[in-house]
Amino acid sequence: MTCKEAERLVMPYIRDELTDEELKEFLEHMESCPGCRDELEIYFTVEVGIRQLDSETGNYNIKGALEAAIEQSRQRIQAIRLIKITRYSVATLSVMALIITVLLQCRIWMQQGLL
Repeated sequence: MTCKEAERLVMPYIRDELTDEELKEFLEHMESCPGCRDELEIYFTVEVGIRQLDSETGNYNIKGALEAAIEQSRQRIQAIRLIKITRYSVATLSVMALIITVLLQCRIWMQQGLL
């Protein structure tokens, strides 16, 4: 992901509008690009600050809120990855079980002289 693409995704990230793939690439870019990370911090500070003023909440640890949001995004990516691995494993095991079942049934039919 280029810096221009990452900058375009800053506000959708803050508003939680990114797809899972966009989120993964965005976080990877933010970890490796200090300039874009600074840009994210600025926009996050403004957006969250405005929300807090509108809702009159007293949480002023905006940098901590950004770190919490990034950590939550990382956990979401990890959960998605785990789900994909689990789906793949279950599908593989299901196919293997089906093949074994068919082979055993063929063996039974052969022993009974049906094949």
